[in-house]
Amino acid sequence: MFQKVLIANRGEIAVRVIRTCREMGIRTVAVYSDVDRTAMHVRLADEAFLIGTAPPGDSYLRIERIVATAKRTGCDAIHPGYGFLSENADFAQAVADAGIVFVGPPARVQRSLGSKTEARRIAASVGVPIAQGTMDPVTDVAEARGACERVGYPVLLKPAGGGGGKGMRIVRRAEELADAWRGATGEAQTAFGAPALLIERYIEHGRHVEMQILADQAGGVRWLGERDCSVQRRHQKLIEETPGPSVDEGLRARLAEAALRIASAAGYVNAGTCEFLVAPDGAFVFLEVNTRLQVEHPVTELVTGLDLVALQLRVAAGERIPFAQDELVRRGAAIECRVTAENARAGFLPAGGRIDLLRFPSGPGIRVDSALEPGTHVPDEYDPLVAKLVAHGRDRAEALARMRRALRETIVGGPPTTLPFHALVFDEPDFVAGRYDTGYVAEHWPLPEPELGEAQATAAAIAAVLAARAAAPRSAADPARSLWASAARAEAVE
Repeated sequence: MFQKVLIANRGEIAVRVIRTCREMGIRTVAVYSDVDRTAMHVRLADEAFLIGTAPPGDSYLRIERIVATAKRTGCDAIHPGYGFLSENADFAQAVADAGIVFVGPPARVQRSLGSKTEARRIAASVGVPIAQGTMDPVTDVAEARGACERVGYPVLLKPAGGGGGKGMRIVRRAEELADAWRGATGEAQTAFGAPALLIERYIEHGRHVEMQILADQAGGVRWLGERDCSVQRRHQKLIEETPGPSVDEGLRARLAEAALRIASAAGYVNAGTCEFLVAPDGAFVFLEVNTRLQVEHPVTELVTGLDLVALQLRVAAGERIPFAQDELVRRGAAIECRVTAENARAGFLPAGGRIDLLRFPSGPGIRVDSALEPGTHVPDEYDPLVAKLVAHGRDRAEALARMRRALRETIVGGPPTTLPFHALVFDEPDFVAGRYDTGYVAEHWPLPEPELGEAQATAAAIAAVLAARAAAPRSAADPARSLWASAARAEAVE
């Protein structure tokens, strides 16, 4: 097993990897930008090194600095987490060329499956259904117009060289294409450095269902269950759960078989996720492979009892998967809320800032993955994810009930977050019944504000405290007393 691992990431995923390494007796090295100097992952690691300024291009995306830090500190492996360089084939190759193990699929797999075009070809070659559309990237709007006419509206524009929901646009009519093309290509250029797009037939009322896979260097491949990730804004996930409420045993078996075929054809190694779009009649098409650990991996861990990070490390070190497919047992249901620093009622507009007050939930069946602490500053330069609340129960009803409790217990004082969105959704009848698809947020949000209950009233009082802190001068003798007194007066006026 490895002696020392560098984590080429930040925030909650860096903390997550450090914790598993510590349990396994592996020393860790963190890297950080100047705005992350006091971050939790920096303090938890055994060693930490500054690699640049806040913009990712000057720090977390600097391949040469990260690899040089790993070599200088004697690391024998690098774990990329998710995002940043986790699906960058050049990074995986640079790590290997330096004589260090990359904890993830090798560069050859990253290159083949990281290209949506090549991934579609691999899927089609092994009989997995793919969405009707272009096999090669489209580079100009005239070519796109012809492709859309052949495919038939509605269509989905998606970047040929990137994931995470960025740069995607739904086009329902020909007259919408020009504006959608400009927006999608511009965002793709900014996010991935390439404006080329693929065009696919859009499936109305589809559900985004993904299958977790794990493969070792000896050719062993396992599937660990599906996750329904259909509750999304801007094609980016907000809530994930397993089992999928619309997935029966027959569909689960077909998705698993498709994922295993793709993984075997690509010579896959390590953890990954095959993503599919499932139509209302149960037919499905392949979307892409995420060649990394997913944000939503905790729900799979809770129902399987596995530590996916530990398995990643063991597989990367050359060990075989320690269980057969029929030995895998999945128990109960789990659901995850991605809490992000966004204003849900202002179009999920990102908003960084200082965390002034913080209370996370606990109790039976609750897990929190976060790197937040009181006083933490949420930077504007990075993804707005600040915490993942995960609930596990004997069945979906119990998991939902535990999540409702967890959301009521959670307080994040400072920048706006998606907590109000989650609290309302978990009482919304269609979601509770499992009747949702990728259009759920657009069709249901914003939901009407409920009357204030006890938890909401507490949150309102906290908001008054924070407002008072900003508006009223503090007493040098007793700043806390002055602050709370000002807040009480503000509440009394209300």
